[in-house]
Amino acid sequence: MPKQKGFVLLIIIIALAVVAIAGFALISFQKPSDQLQIHPQVEKPKSAQQESKWQEKGVAVAGQYADAEVVDLGNGQWRIYYSIEPEVFGNKLEVFSSVSSDGVNWQKEEGVRKEFATFPDVVKLSDGRWRMYFQNAGVIKSALSSDGLSWVDESGVRISKSEAGFNLEDVGAQGSIRLDDGIFVMLYRGTINEPYKSGEKLPNKDTHVYFWATSKDGLNFEKKGLAIDSRNETLLGAADGAEWVRWDDGSLRVYIWSYAGVFHVTYKNETFSEPVFDFTTAKPDKMAKFSPNPPGDPTLVKINGKWFMYYGQHTKGIYYATN
Repeated sequence: MPKQKGFVLLIIIIALAVVAIAGFALISFQKPSDQLQIHPQVEKPKSAQQESKWQEKGVAVAGQYADAEVVDLGNGQWRIYYSIEPEVFGNKLEVFSSVSSDGVNWQKEEGVRKEFATFPDVVKLSDGRWRMYFQNAGVIKSALSSDGLSWVDESGVRISKSEAGFNLEDVGAQGSIRLDDGIFVMLYRGTINEPYKSGEKLPNKDTHVYFWATSKDGLNFEKKGLAIDSRNETLLGAADGAEWVRWDDGSLRVYIWSYAGVFHVTYKNETFSEPVFDFTTAKPDKMAKFSPNPPGDPTLVKINGKWFMYYGQHTKGIYYATN
């Protein structure tokens, strides 16, 4: 009898072990909970799963600033313009500037470059002067400067918010370039006062798409229609901070940012490519669907043979990455 009892006890132990292993396997292969499915980090587009070549480096201009714009002054000097964040109490929507010889260390210049202007977008003219396009009262205006420090407003409106087939709340976040043939090309963001219709709740209550226009004199622009339509599952209705860049291969790129980070499109033969993912500061977080502070309003410049990307970090300042 003792041997029989021992054998029965052994059978029971083996059976319990089998049940435990089966239960563990069942739990392991179950789908994640609904909560985790709702809150995964925004995925990069499938066409851009490769590792980003951009490396975070740190802060360039500390403070509550955004909307950076870098220009080459020549003689190994660069200037960065940036706006006060609108949340700052008592602000007058000021634009400030700093200068650098290496792209890393920036010395703030005295005074205010401009007031009641957002999204500074600066282009050098053929006569050596500078033109700044900026948003004011929901439209795009411009100002002229001979030294890049003191600015005088030009009369009129460069881009109004009237757009065929769209009812826009405002236009802004523009990026401009003067091509080799002297033609100015501007991309500008239009705000549609309704959220992008997605299967999930989005942070923005409106939708941002990009239009484009051309001009022979930089003052009178001919509207060309849609350039970057964000109403898709890559950009989810969000596109902002357009920046033109002549890349190393001679191509013309426009950099923008959205929920997932910084993207670029290529401009060729009056058409704009699909967006390609470039860079984000967000770290994988299953509990955060959207990064609370993605890199915003990118501006790029090549300094001493290295590409620098400057971007805003809300309440922190202008940061940079290199490639």
